[in-house]
Amino acid sequence: MTGWVIAAALLALAGIIALGAGLAARRRAARTLDRMEEMLTAAMEGRFAEEHFDESRLSALEARLARYLTASETSAGRVRQEKDRLAGLVADIAHQTRTPVANLRLYSQLLAEQPLSPAGQDCAAAIDAQSEKLGVLVEALVKTSRLETGLLALHPAPGPLEPLLRRAAAQYAPAAAEKGVALTVSEAAGEAVFDEKWTEEALCNLLDNAVKYTPAGGRVTVEARLYEMFAAIRVADTGPGIPESEHAKIFGRFYRCPGAYQARGVGIGLYLARQIAQGQGGYVKVESAPGRGSVFSLWLPRQ
Repeated sequence: MTGWVIAAALLALAGIIALGAGLAARRRAARTLDRMEEMLTAAMEGRFAEEHFDESRLSALEARLARYLTASETSAGRVRQEKDRLAGLVADIAHQTRTPVANLRLYSQLLAEQPLSPAGQDCAAAIDAQSEKLGVLVEALVKTSRLETGLLALHPAPGPLEPLLRRAAAQYAPAAAEKGVALTVSEAAGEAVFDEKWTEEALCNLLDNAVKYTPAGGRVTVEARLYEMFAAIRVADTGPGIPESEHAKIFGRFYRCPGAYQARGVGIGLYLARQIAQGQGGYVKVESAPGRGSVFSLWLPRQ
């Protein structure tokens, strides 16, 4: 009888020891998981730094994770350095090219005022047109690169829509009148959340295309429509329209439709407009078909 009691006591003691060992193992595993979670959180917040780890206290998996996060942090640092160098390069390009382009335009205009032959006048006009195109291209590249690298940040804030529409349309009213295109702006009640300067830039790019591709006697209309979550600024024209197969392509950098090569421009305005819209939580969409004109909509969040 005594032997049975001793055996039972030993079995109970073994169970207690096993239970204690299991609880200790669980606590060690929980500590390891907690530490790994802290490491991941620090890495996501950009403040991870490798420390000295006791392999007897932490698992080998944690040490491997530490090495991986250290490598990732090093890679992220290199990306930041490349981004800073690119931003500096963009600034240098902008500084170095603006003055030569301005001089080219000045000299071409002075040349056009001289007593030249008809062929010479044509050459002077061509130089002026190409230097203007070069200036537009450089400015567009600088703006796009600064947005992409974060050198210029967008600062959306609540604001009324109608002044934005009126200011943008006023810039293209002379060109529309000279071409014989009716440009109208509908009353636009309501507000949205947008960066005033950059959103005007995006809207001007849409208006520039609308006036440029609408033939004499056509019309361009600008209006704003309010929805629950977004406000849509619509620029509609009576131009030739765009085939559905081109809708996604026209927002690519430097892309121009096959029928648009004769018109002025470098094919970056729609790309820049989309970048600006996406940078403040919006987007740009197009509705168009050949012979039916186009409607470009700039969607902006309302809150």
